[in-house]
Amino acid sequence: YGIEPLVTITHFDCPMHLIREYGGWRNRRMLDFYANLCRTLFTRYKGLVKYWLTFNEINMILHAPFLGAGICFEEGENQEQVKYQAAHHELVASAMATKIAHEIDPENKVGCMLAAGQYYPNTAHPRDYWAAMEEDRKSYFFIDVQARGEYPNYAKKQWEREGIEIEMTTEDLDLLKNHTVDFVSFSYYASRVASGDPEVRDLTAGNVFASIKNPYLKSSEWGWQIDPLGLRITLNAIWDRYQKPMFIVENGLGAMDTPDENGYVADDYRIAYLEAHIKAMRDAIYQDGVELLGYTTWGCIDLVSAGTGEMNKRYGFIYVDRDNAGQGSLKRSKKKSFYWYKDVIASNGASIK
Repeated sequence: YGIEPLVTITHFDCPMHLIREYGGWRNRRMLDFYANLCRTLFTRYKGLVKYWLTFNEINMILHAPFLGAGICFEEGENQEQVKYQAAHHELVASAMATKIAHEIDPENKVGCMLAAGQYYPNTAHPRDYWAAMEEDRKSYFFIDVQARGEYPNYAKKQWEREGIEIEMTTEDLDLLKNHTVDFVSFSYYASRVASGDPEVRDLTAGNVFASIKNPYLKSSEWGWQIDPLGLRITLNAIWDRYQKPMFIVENGLGAMDTPDENGYVADDYRIAYLEAHIKAMRDAIYQDGVELLGYTTWGCIDLVSAGTGEMNKRYGFIYVDRDNAGQGSLKRSKKKSFYWYKDVIASNGASIK
């Protein structure tokens, strides 16, 4: 069918055996296990898969360490030290994967992946702008290493201030330097707002990241702020920072869907969300000149939400008869958005005016 696969090697699925036996990505031995997995995948799918992502939303390590790196903390340990050591191991593993991929098949393209969404300052006050910059850096830290090949000075200074000492070898640094990613991919659901004022606490939900509410934006039923222009802003920010091709690999709207007696869902709200974001993506390409390899939505079929553990928070083009209590026939039916997106794909976006 001419479908070009895009494969994520690790998507929040560190094997439980490796967590129980080795402590997940806090342990350097994970590098060898991961390299073995990569060699197996790249060999098995040589000529079949060209685009690879090393770690899904790698910046989640700092916010959801078990999800992102299989980390369970021990009582009294320095959690920031553990998270950044695990981050180092994943960053080195990503460089190893890039090296192995190119050796096995020079046609392979390897990308990194972050949970993106630019931070806006809450006001024009300089301390709010600084707060927004600091929040952005927490995510871009990972991509700075994967795309530029070395640790940024702001991170080194942070570790120095906080007494964090990362164990790393000269070989690690050589791998990071010499095997940067071919492209930068990311998920985008919402923009965020930061404030340097400790009295500002009016927060709303987001993709794990809580954010100050933006009064200029509408929100989803789960409080995620809907901001299509924010996607264009994020695309430009990433392009300006790295000048590497990009790939939007997650974008969608989680919503309560109500089917009729035939299982059909008239999800015009989802269509409106995706249409607005695709227009913003198109503007970034044709008006701003960013280089974009592709766009894939989250997701094609309803599944359990990773953010809230709910089935009722639905993203798919296909409705699945299942509720939060696990009740339902599992029957699948196509939503209105299914037929709409089919036309979008067939026309390569030309159906969106």
